[in-house]
This record gives sequence, C-alpha cells and structure tokens, in this order.
Amino acid sequence: MCGIVGYIGSKDAGPLLLQGLKQLEYRGYDSAGIAIGSADRIEQVRRVGRVANLAGALEEEPLRGSAGISHTRWATHGKVTEENAHPQPSSDHRFSLVHNGVIENFESIRAFLRERGYQFHSETDTEALANLIAYHYDKEPAASPDGRESHFLRSVRKALLHVEGTYGIAVLCADAPDQLVGARKGSPLIVGLGSGENFIASDVAALLGATLQVIYLNDGELVELTRDSYRILSSEREPVDAVVHEVDWKIEDSQLGDFEHYMLKEIFEQPQALENALRGRIAEDGSTAKFGGLNISPRDLRQVDRIVFCGCGTAWHACLVAEHLIERYARIPVEVEYASEFRYRNAPLDKDTLVFVISQSGETIDTLAALREARRKGYRTLAINNVVGSTIARETDGGIYQHAGPEIGVASTKAFTSQLFLSSMVALLFARLRDMSFSDGFRYMESLRRLPEQVEQALRMNDSLQRVGQWLAGFEHCLFLGRQLLFPIALEGALKLKEISYIHAEGYPAAEMKHGPIALVSESCPSLFLVSQGEVLPKVVANMQEIKARGGPIVAIATESCQLPEGLVDERITIPDADDPTLAILATIPLQLLSYHAALARGCDVDKPRNLAKSVTVE
Repeated sequence: MCGIVGYIGSKDAGPLLLQGLKQLEYRGYDSAGIAIGSADRIEQVRRVGRVANLAGALEEEPLRGSAGISHTRWATHGKVTEENAHPQPSSDHRFSLVHNGVIENFESIRAFLRERGYQFHSETDTEALANLIAYHYDKEPAASPDGRESHFLRSVRKALLHVEGTYGIAVLCADAPDQLVGARKGSPLIVGLGSGENFIASDVAALLGATLQVIYLNDGELVELTRDSYRILSSEREPVDAVVHEVDWKIEDSQLGDFEHYMLKEIFEQPQALENALRGRIAEDGSTAKFGGLNISPRDLRQVDRIVFCGCGTAWHACLVAEHLIERYARIPVEVEYASEFRYRNAPLDKDTLVFVISQSGETIDTLAALREARRKGYRTLAINNVVGSTIARETDGGIYQHAGPEIGVASTKAFTSQLFLSSMVALLFARLRDMSFSDGFRYMESLRRLPEQVEQALRMNDSLQRVGQWLAGFEHCLFLGRQLLFPIALEGALKLKEISYIHAEGYPAAEMKHGPIALVSESCPSLFLVSQGEVLPKVVANMQEIKARGGPIVAIATESCQLPEGLVDERITIPDADDPTLAILATIPLQLLSYHAALARGCDVDKPRNLAKSVTVE
C-alpha cells in the first residue's frame, strides 16, 4: 500500500526522493509528501493526489537539503487531506515521520500525550507516534549510559516499545541532521547501500537506478543511517549482523518502453516470464520438475498427505488452480483457504500437512500471518513469490521464486500466470513422486515447454480483442462462467474487469447459473464463458442455451477443437488447444486483454485503479 523513500548523502535529496516515489506509484495511494532536514529545522511539502501534484508544488517551493524522507499515503486513519498526508511532524516540529501500517493503540497514546501538552493537527495514528518520539526525546538524557545508542535512536526505540500494531517507519530529527532512523514490525522496510549515501524504502522498486545493494530489515529491528555508515539493532539493543543482498532487477524492467501502460507491457512480457519460471527447473530426464529451494527431501515430500494453500485476491485464484492440478495428477487432498481467514479458523490439520502460501510481493500481511500461524503450530511451509529477500521468502521453510521481474501495474498479469505455471510444475513434482509414470511425466513437461510459444500465439489476438473489449465497456454488469479448472479463471476474469474498468462482474461455476445468478441475465448483462472440449462441454452448452433463451449476450473463450452450435454465441475468441497443465494460463490471456481494452474505453486509469494498492501490507 503506502510507499516510503528516505535518503541521506551529499546530493540534493528532493529529486531523488521524488524519483523514488514515482517508482512506487503502482502501490496505490491518495496523497504524497516530502520532508527535508536542513541546519536545525525540517521543512515539508504535502499534497493530495498524484506525485505529479507534489512535484509541481516543489517547483514553486523548493526544499534544499541532503537528508529527507517521503511518502505516498493510502488513507487508513483520517480522510484524504493535506493535514493527514505524510510526513507527519511532532507538535514541536523537531521530528518528522513517515509510516506504513496501523498503530492500534493510537487513541490511548494521544490521550496520554494531550495531558502532557502535546498538540495534534491530523486524524492519523502516525501523528501519535511522532509526538511519542518527541516525548521520549525530552524525557531521555542526551547521552546514552553505555554509548550504544544516539539520543535520536534511543527515543525512537523507547517510543516503539509502547506501540501496538504494525509499522514501517522512517524518521528525521532536526537536532540530528546527519542521521536517518528507520524501524519495522509487520510492514516491509529495506535499506539501500550506496557510496557516500544510503537509502531507506518500503519496496526495492523505489531503489532501482540508485543502488543494487540492499538489506531487508526483520521485524523488531531498527536502523540508523548516516551518509557513510549504517547500524542495525534489535529492539533489545543487540547489534544485528545484516545480510546484504544483490538486487537482480534492472531499472529498465520497471520502465514502460514502447508500451502505453504497464499493464499492457506486463501482459506482453508473459512468454518471457514463463520462460524464466521454467529455466533450470526441468529434471535431466525431462519427466519432472526440480526446485532448488524447497529445503525438503523427496522422502519427506512423499510423506505429505494433505496440502493447504493460502493466498489473497489473484493469488487465491492461483491456489484454486493448484488444488485442481495436484488432486488430479498427484492424488493428494488439497484445501484452499483465504489467508485472511486461515489463522482465525483454527482448522484441524494432520501432522503430515504441508502449508503452501502464494504472494507476488512476499509481503502480503494476511498471507504472512497465515504463514506464521502454520509455523507456530509446527507445520512445514513453502511459498511461491516473486521478490527475493521478501519477508515471506525469509520466513518460510523453503520456496520457489517466480523470476517474473517487477510487476508495476496494480492488476496482476504476468505474476498470476507465473504462479499458475509454477503450481502446475509443483503438481508434476508431487505426481512423479507418487504414481505418475515416466511417459506421462514427460508428456506433461512437454506441454509446459510449449506454453510460452502458445502464449505468444494468444497475444496476437490483441487487435480483435480490442473491439470486443470496447463493446464490453458499454455494460455495467457481467458474468464470467467456467467449469472445473476454468472456474478459478472465471473468478480471475471477473476480478480483473471490476478492478480496472469498475464494471460490476461476478464469476461462477457454469452449473451454478440455475441456482440464482440466472436472475441477472438480460440484454444488458453479457456472460463470458470459458470452454474447452471435454466431458462437461455438453453441460456448458446447455447453460449457454439457457442464457440465449433469455436474451443474454454471450462471449465464448474456447479452445480450437471446441465444438459449439452455430449461432449460439455472439462472439467467439479462440485460444490454442491445451492440456490441463497449461489450459488455465492460455484462457487467462484474452481475459486480461479484454479487461484492459474495456477499461481504456471507459477512460479509467489502468495502472492505478481507484482505491486499490498493489501490495496489501495492513489488515
């Protein structure tokens, strides 16, 4: 959600902070601000709306200094106003704070501080923390008894001891212009290391083009930065030996290139993303998948007798596809849980249950909470995620990196199909560990090998899909329908359409039409069917005929060999024939393009849809 960028060095901080904020715009936000320390004071500028509004204000009112913090806010506590935008100053203006997360006990902190004369000018929980740091700064002696902390760092640490909730913060102090302090608990924070300069950010994307050397802070850690050094301490004041990671994303990966929007760029990057997911993961005999980071032996994997998948949003749809494939090919019972509900359900799990989480960012707060609950109860955990060094990647027993590159568009495209692809490979791995034959495994892997080329073929439909998408833009309601493996893709298609075009859309198993949704069918509510040749095709055709009889427009996304009665559908979109291991991915491509073109036709902001954030890091 919200984005943090901080800098300390010898350069003018303002342009660097603005550039970092621009690279975080995809996270979703409604206001932005910058604070820069100079001499013995902190100056700041905040604006509602896009980073461009903030940049315009800074042209008229430049801030000069070589240390600063900046933020893009997604409103939680308080309306979208300049007073509620970050950075939030303390009432004495000696501290300025940017904050991701939620401080649950902020009301009691505010009440405590008001009694002691501290003033509040916003509705935010963040201002309570800014004033609490100021309170401890006034209360604590300037010199540390043992010399292990600066006055500034100690005040931040003492304040955080009283905070309930989650936070990723960066703080400036007017009395310490050569220092920048950060801390995290439940909300990601990254330190970027440079030469004569250092950075802090909530997302590695903010640092692309500035540095490739990063440190991922763990929960409960604080960092003190100067232009030439960094020091990381635990909340118990113990020094932390940090691990420096090399970022493998390039600045070019996060730029538009020749595309009009990031979403379209990332749709067309899917063949390469799938190639990246497959590279180095084919066994020497070509009959199964291999993964280097599972940290579980084949013998232990054979003992797994139940798998629970957890995810949120689009990742949850990927979990549903994984369920279908693993149960069909590996014959292992699979359950799919909303990550947000898993830790509250207290579901009974067998001792040989494996908990598998899926998260593009590796920071999704509900998915991380589900992972931690599973680990707390002693279950083995694995993850599929796209960000090396993310919290989920570091806390799970093992996992699989997607290697899809940065995904900037809020609506997930290449990350989703990459998750489907890796789920299919996981199904093959489990199947070959059990009773799938070499020949069947080899054929399965061959279908995976063919997929990037088939996706290229599906992308060539973009021009014809533009016309259908523009037609779809004229409706306010839409149904997406599929059976078996294609039902989760119907859910994903509905989600994509409503995310970026704001058309109300619902996904259902096609057979459920008669159990309520058929009441919505009319000339003003089209139905999009996902169909392939197979045993349930006659049943789906019967569903189509029921809709046709009631005047509902029908669009069919169908495989080449799928036989549909002439005149039954208003629009047919044909995708290559595919086996189950790859069918869901091929069916996804036209849905992404239809949603994209429908949103464009309605004048929507495709890459930054209203009210949405790329990575949900608060409950």
